[in-house]
Amino acid sequence: MEQSGYRDWLCRRIVAESRDAIIFVDKDGLIRLWNVGAEAMFGYRAEEMEGQSLDRIIPEALRARHNEGFRRVMAAGESRYAADLLAVPGLRKDGARISLEFTITLIKDDQGQVLGAAAIIRDVTARWEREREPKKRLATLEAGLEPGAK
Repeated sequence: MEQSGYRDWLCRRIVAESRDAIIFVDKDGLIRLWNVGAEAMFGYRAEEMEGQSLDRIIPEALRARHNEGFRRVMAAGESRYAADLLAVPGLRKDGARISLEFTITLIKDDQGQVLGAAAIIRDVTARWEREREPKKRLATLEAGLEPGAK
């Protein structure tokens, strides 16, 4: 296999088999790539999500803000989240809310026109809950020390 063919094959395998969710959304906001990591994380098969919007995995209260930001990024051709990690809540198919961190990479054609955005997403729910537990216990203890507390 020639070097470029091998590299293309290798890239496809990395995306296909990554345990992190890798999603590509075209400039119209429709999912065009949904890997096995996304299937495991969100509970939807690729066949259920490809051609659909991201609304299924975005909490309802955040959808309008997300869609507005997405349109702005597609028009501008740049996103600050290409370098910064974005932390947001997400929704699984079963309705469970999860904590996510991800980066966005804008994908452009050879002329520099935006084709869409790729996201590499990690479920950080367990870590978030571990970090939150001591804060909850401290708040409970502090509440018990306040004058008049029982």
